[in-house]
Amino acid sequence: MDSGQQPARARTKVRAALVAERAEATREALIAAARRLFVEKGYFATGTEEIVTAAGAGTRGALYHHFADKRALFLAVFERVEEDLIAAAGQVGTTGDALTRLRTGLLGFLDASLTPEVQRIMLIDGPAVLGWQEWRATEERYGLGAIRALMELAITEGTLPAQPLDALAHVLLAAIDEAALFIASADDPPAARDQAVAAVDRLLAGLKATSQTGSA
Repeated sequence: MDSGQQPARARTKVRAALVAERAEATREALIAAARRLFVEKGYFATGTEEIVTAAGAGTRGALYHHFADKRALFLAVFERVEEDLIAAAGQVGTTGDALTRLRTGLLGFLDASLTPEVQRIMLIDGPAVLGWQEWRATEERYGLGAIRALMELAITEGTLPAQPLDALAHVLLAAIDEAALFIASADDPPAARDQAVAAVDRLLAGLKATSQTGSA
């Protein structure tokens, strides 16, 4: 190969890397700006031009280069909030047996449902923008596996009786989602949170009692 072509190809690779880096930075800026504005104003009151301006992305063409439409951008924001919740749950739920860690993660989500971000993006606008079916499917994609994995570990530890876990994991996920929606729509969210925590504790205590009965 001509040695003169090597520097040219190297420069091409560098330029391509810089373009990709700038594109990723623009995408992240759009997600961050949309996330803030959706919390402050709500999805339906936020315009795409406003998001582009807040992100410093130039024109709306930059937005549509990365996302098919505003709904697609909302989905990216929604998933980012989900990822942050999962990461936070992983940091705090690392001590105790599997059922204790499961309780910590579930109650952490209930606590998060008191925050404006989770209330607005995940619990108020989420079902309205995505539709109930896609909203539930997204919740399952992020939460169902974690719940099932902890219950499977609880069976291994002996704190939960051996049983089919798929149905139980779906029931727990549905219960925690409904509890979070209950908190977000309540006139007194902190009081609703306390009621929801008590209900979840009773549910988990029932699972533990079943384990103790089965081992007697």
